[in-house]
Amino acid sequence: MLIRTARPEDAPGVVALRSLVHPYLVRGVASTRQMIAEPPPGEDWTAWVAEADGQVVGWASAYRNACTSEPDFGEVSLLHVHPDHRGRGTGTALLTAALGHLRSIQVRRVRTWTRTDSLPFARRHGFTPSRELRYSALDLRPAPPMPEPPAGVRLLPLAGLDPYQVYLLDVAAAVGEPGDVPVDATSYPYWRSECWENPGLDRDTSTAAEIDGGLVSLSLVKRDGDRMWSDYTATRPEYQGRGLARLTKQAALHRAAGAGVRTAYTANDEANAPMLAVNAHLGYRPVASGWSCLHELT
Repeated sequence: MLIRTARPEDAPGVVALRSLVHPYLVRGVASTRQMIAEPPPGEDWTAWVAEADGQVVGWASAYRNACTSEPDFGEVSLLHVHPDHRGRGTGTALLTAALGHLRSIQVRRVRTWTRTDSLPFARRHGFTPSRELRYSALDLRPAPPMPEPPAGVRLLPLAGLDPYQVYLLDVAAAVGEPGDVPVDATSYPYWRSECWENPGLDRDTSTAAEIDGGLVSLSLVKRDGDRMWSDYTATRPEYQGRGLARLTKQAALHRAAGAGVRTAYTANDEANAPMLAVNAHLGYRPVASGWSCLHELT
């Protein structure tokens, strides 16, 4: 077993491994290759793979969280190992590499996400479960109908919109999102790198709601073939309670189905009752659960 730094050419193997271990997560080869080759600015992002017989059998990434004002807060993201290679210390070796990197960049508090059945591993390595996460899926056959917006509301695909205006909406709508740390305004260059210029972002199906010439709600779609991930659905605080999140998400799902997407996936904090209600109304069903887990580095 070889633990080494990930390379862009690992992307197909990483995606194949992720599809096996986390079939409800959607990030394609092009997006994964870009993430490895051109990490978002300001995160000190690094990833490792476990390789056996020339095949990728494990993955982990670690970085400084650039979306919060909490100092020295980092992430170990999506540590996972092929089922046939577990129980051999591979996960521990990947985690050791990730935590060593975070220590080297002066991170002191770490969050990771784990499947519920992997909580014993997380606890053994000093992580404490914090918040529960629900993964859900929706079959887009038949396609959800295109919703009829109320008077004064326009439903627009992101294609053709000013990315800076989409960024301002994204930042404003993120206020108050439930989580382990406060979500703060990210820089525009970071947002463009991580969101707008992500090869997986489908701007033709991602949808924003416009009122009086201003963008007030959005639903972002990241796509890989006939699968999609509802990356983010939210509304400016002053426009919440009007059903705009459901409206934009349903429009995005309708457009995605028309473009050949067959299954939609998403994830929500179990405390996010409004978004869970939207998903239930649209027909999503739970397919897996996970937890955020926290750890203080020494």
